[in-house]
Amino acid sequence: MKKITSIVALAMSMTAADTVNAQLTSKAHPQNPYTLVYEGAIVKNEKGKVNIHPVSYQLNGITIAANVYTPADYQAEKKYPAIVVAHPNGGVKEQTAGLYAQRLAESGYITIAADAAYQGASGGQPRHIDKPANRIEDIRGMADFITRYAGVDANRLGVLGICGGGGYTLKAAQSDKRFKAVATLSMFNSGEVRRNGFQNSQLATIQERLKQATDARAQEAAGGEVIYAGTGSPTAAEVAKIPTDLYREGYEYYYKTHAHPNSTFKYTISSLLDLMTFDAATNMDLINQPLLMMAGSKADSYYMTEEAFKKAINAKNKELFLIEGATHIQTYWKAEYVSQAVNKLVTFYQTNL
Repeated sequence: MKKITSIVALAMSMTAADTVNAQLTSKAHPQNPYTLVYEGAIVKNEKGKVNIHPVSYQLNGITIAANVYTPADYQAEKKYPAIVVAHPNGGVKEQTAGLYAQRLAESGYITIAADAAYQGASGGQPRHIDKPANRIEDIRGMADFITRYAGVDANRLGVLGICGGGGYTLKAAQSDKRFKAVATLSMFNSGEVRRNGFQNSQLATIQERLKQATDARAQEAAGGEVIYAGTGSPTAAEVAKIPTDLYREGYEYYYKTHAHPNSTFKYTISSLLDLMTFDAATNMDLINQPLLMMAGSKADSYYMTEEAFKKAINAKNKELFLIEGATHIQTYWKAEYVSQAVNKLVTFYQTNL
């Protein structure tokens, strides 16, 4: 377990510079005018096809950068159901969140994917604050914006959260009943993992890490330098030794095949004061909306989806859907698994919106 702890920590310690370098060297995705890095991404807006609309809006004094996707033959005077898509931890709207937003738009939904406050192309200082309350508010902010977008039927609003965005989606939906249908993909309980370690591998160091977060907060309050986690630079050989699919394949996804210069796992150490006292799976009984939770059948993160799903005792028409053969990261990009997930989502939203 100790070995897993150290290697997992190593896997998460990528730098923004690594991301930029990977973007420059990756051949999997040619330069996209919207900087989208997923297969089949929109390269230009055309009549009769799904279109993308970069937008920005204010959320609690912070400028949020987002992409809105409109269906083929979109007409502002008509009414469409809409879906809010929340990105994974360390991710940005141009990666898997954008892929799912585009695919859902292809099925007739107006969708929005936004960068979290303090992250990606969104504003907020200091950079890379990663607090659960902010991420939950980001999801509510997307709902604020998209329900006022031309053509959106505010009474038919759904939400999809991916990875860490899935955990925050569960929390947002517990109280925000504008979301009439709630779905997660490869849900990652950020608080549980930051507190206990992935697969409970860091239980012995909880108090030590809380002390580090406390000291970092005190240093910031005194006007000192902001301290960050995720500032190392592991070699390819070190990454290859990572025993968990989530982090090993995550490195390949975020820093090679689907790299984006705004995507980084860097976050302020002081954020752990909030992260380590958060748990996405608490108060799941407050979700009374229809609930769909999806995960790869081979995902080593599946235990988090299972834990939360069992606690959703009041959710309507709840379903746990396994994507056969997929690992956590493969649900982000691999065509056969993405298609399974999208088909399930479309059926779910059509039934419940």
